[in-house]
Amino acid sequence: MLNVSNYTILLVEDDSNDIFLIQRAFRKANLLNPLQVVENGEAAVFYLAGEPPYTDRDRYPLPVLILLDLKLPRKSGLEVLEWLRQQPDLKRLPVVVLTSSEENRDINQAYDLGANSYLVKPVAFEALLDMVKTLNSYWLIFNQKPKLEES
Repeated sequence: MLNVSNYTILLVEDDSNDIFLIQRAFRKANLLNPLQVVENGEAAVFYLAGEPPYTDRDRYPLPVLILLDLKLPRKSGLEVLEWLRQQPDLKRLPVVVLTSSEENRDINQAYDLGANSYLVKPVAFEALLDMVKTLNSYWLIFNQKPKLEES
């Protein structure tokens, strides 16, 4: 059995209700992955860059997957994605946009900036639970992870 408990997922989400529901779905799906949460785009950049207050990589390890909302304070999800894809050591990190926007403009722009997947947050909890289980199977078990550059 694959040990995924050291595969950290970074959730970039500003809505406390969505954070609660996603955390609940992870627990209900029995996912052991550590789920780090940052609540704005600027904090996501600081986390990924290892800047204060996220300098301790034991407490704030690089994620193997980023779940990124688009509508964020301080820096939008699209701005975070654009920044991430310009970082030589981080540009291969898989990013799943997880948002409520179904606008074609947002979908196309996310893919143009290098999103690996674009998912619309389901309204019903059971649908969210199914989505989380599928995310786990595909991105953390079956998908081959990119090799990140060592700094």
